[in-house]
Amino acid sequence: MALIKPYLDQHPKIDESCYLAENATIVGDVEIGAQTSIWYQAVIRGDVGPVRIGERSNVQDGAILHSTKHMSSCNVGNDVVIGHGAILHGCTLQDGVLVGMGAIILDLAVVETGCIIAAGAVVPMHMRCEAGWLYAGVPAQKLKPVSQEQADNIVVIASRYLEEGERHFR
Repeated sequence: MALIKPYLDQHPKIDESCYLAENATIVGDVEIGAQTSIWYQAVIRGDVGPVRIGERSNVQDGAILHSTKHMSSCNVGNDVVIGHGAILHGCTLQDGVLVGMGAIILDLAVVETGCIIAAGAVVPMHMRCEAGWLYAGVPAQKLKPVSQEQADNIVVIASRYLEEGERHFR
């Protein structure tokens, strides 16, 4: 069973349809929407600021979601794919975003709908990633528009994680 802990007077609110891996950690002021999956060794800490995750999203193995006290919160939209080992720190991801493995998105950055953040990219503090573009590099740079095939693939990946979560949850 996942480690779900209150912090001070804040208790995580997790929709009953979510899949939570046995060793996922969810602490404090966290809200997770329907059909979202939180995978092995993912850590979601709502101790110094709130963390909000929408519906049908997935937080893959070893990802970390956190924020900075009195400065930021971590907000994740619907149908978002957060790759293995990614770090989201006090940022906002709108709907239909894909964050590649090992990517880092820092405080007060905003990743608009339909963006892809490449594996290993670092999105600096306050950066705004324009909807429908691929960003890569350190620091992340706007490379090219996301193709329709790539945009469709984000939805496919999100759906696959939903299905896989259902298999693991049984």
